[in-house]
Amino acid sequence: MNITFNTAALLFPAISLIMLAYTNRFLALAALVRSLHAKYLEHNKSGILHGQIKNLRYRLKLIKQMQAMGVLSFVTCIVCMYCIYIEHIFLVELTFALSLLFFAMSLIISLIEIQVSNKALELELSDMEPTDDDSSLVDYIKRKFDKKKKGLR
Repeated sequence: MNITFNTAALLFPAISLIMLAYTNRFLALAALVRSLHAKYLEHNKSGILHGQIKNLRYRLKLIKQMQAMGVLSFVTCIVCMYCIYIEHIFLVELTFALSLLFFAMSLIISLIEIQVSNKALELELSDMEPTDDDSSLVDYIKRKFDKKKKGLR
């Protein structure tokens, strides 16, 4: 395999964009934490707030890990570029592989964070409408379609 500057350089925009997305997630989460803090001070006995706080702590840890993996991917990509410059083929291949591995790990952690984020939204909605956790997406769509049909009659 022949890894050139162009090959390694392909990772730079991808890593930059994903880091921007992670930063935006972090900023949104920080705003949510501040808002939740104000709610907590007003109503500190709510079980939903305690669940949300636990969820947010976990999400913050995940985002920190996502960002760390993204930064490691970026750094190993830079080292790869330097190894290409000094023509050290073994290190080029090793650092490029590490960069891809860190990038993949970052994306996997991101997927986990998205799942946890959805659980947080379900927790928030739990006090407004009873949930039907056992139903499938198809059942949910059928119920919504049936409601619309009944409304048209």
